[in-house]
Order: sequence, then structure tokens, then C-alpha cells
Amino acid sequence: MTVRTSFRQGAAQVRRRGGGPRALAQPLAAVTREVFGRRGLADGAILTDWPAIAGEHLARHSLPEKVTFPRGSRAGGTLHLTIDNGSLATELLHLEPLLIERINGFFGFCAVARLKIVQGPLPKAGGRRARAARPLKDSEQQSLAASLSDVDDPELRRALEALGRAVLGRRPA
Repeated sequence: MTVRTSFRQGAAQVRRRGGGPRALAQPLAAVTREVFGRRGLADGAILTDWPAIAGEHLARHSLPEKVTFPRGSRAGGTLHLTIDNGSLATELLHLEPLLIERINGFFGFCAVARLKIVQGPLPKAGGRRARAARPLKDSEQQSLAASLSDVDDPELRRALEALGRAVLGRRPA
């Protein structure tokens, strides 16, 4: 749907398509919502922020695949997690309550109630899906925050911050 606005510029009337500038997060969220939504990942935050949620070591050896919820509910779901290391899978069984607590604390509600762990290979960095980025150092986080201090729109700032974390997190430490 095209939104048209008009305004006077001298005697001539000019029409603008698209209604002027919009925050980048709006159209980007609309595109990713459908893709992530089919996998129960809402806005994809669990993928982009997985190293911050799970910790650097676990994030290097695991990948959230999807979240399934009980019928008619958007809470208390099962996170399907692929692990590339069998001994880590055993360890994760013991750490499951802690990881679930960290995931739910990140989202602010009981999004995940249990884990389903599957051992298998993770995609290569150049493959279908890149591995999660490493957590940023304090200096990198401060630099990113300083560079975004002039961005007033909170949605745009959040989107640019996620992009910055992803780009900086893929660089060698």
C-alpha cells in the first residue's frame, strides 16, 4: 500500500511516495517477523543475542533452532537446541535450569520451560546460517554506545545496536 502525502512548495504541489523517512527497524522487523515467527523465534532476538544469553563457550558449540509452544500459548515453550559436542550436551542437561532461567530473564517472561537437545553439526560460517557472534569487550560496547548516542528513535537504535554487535562480534578478538 502506498501512502501519499502532499505539501505545497511555492505554487506547485509535490507528491511524495512512502510518506517520508521511517525507522529502519519497522520494515526490517516486518520482513523477519514472518521467517522467525514460523520457527517460534518471535523477532529473532534469541539468535542475535545467543552469546549474551548462553555465554561465549556454549554459543560457539550450540545453535537455537526453534521454539515450540503448547497449543494456544506463547509462553512455556520448548527450545530446540543443536549442540555439536556430545560431552557438552551431557553437561547442558545438568545446567538446563540455569540456562532456562537466563533465557527467561533475557525476555522478561517465561518464554521457555524446557530444552530439547539434539547433537549434530552446526552450519559453517559461510553456510546457510552463520554462527553466533562473540560477546563484545567493554571497550567495544562503549564505543558502539557512543556512536549511537545521537540516535533518538529507540527502535532504530536497538536495530543499529544489534547490527553493530553482530559486525563487531564477527571480528577477531
